[in-house]
Amino acid sequence: MKNFKLLSKKLKALGNERRLKVIEELLKHKRLSVGEISDKINLSFRSTSRHLKILDNANFIDYEHIGINMYYFVSPEAPKEFLNLIKKFN
Repeated sequence: MKNFKLLSKKLKALGNERRLKVIEELLKHKRLSVGEISDKINLSFRSTSRHLKILDNANFIDYEHIGINMYYFVSPEAPKEFLNLIKKFN
């Protein structure tokens, strides 16, 4: 049952076109700030931050602080099957 909860969380995180676009951009550019991501997916900074939090909670992305900026990247722990599926449809 626990595995289904984890799977459900991951599928819900991917069940949004904007979040799929975020992952697509991170796969292309490797590392981006919130501002760069929001520009690329044409979404407000605030909404982009909410989507990033959902993806982070599902372990699809990770981040690091460099100076005063936070940069996001695809987590090395992100399931490869999901990432390959996203790449296939891009």
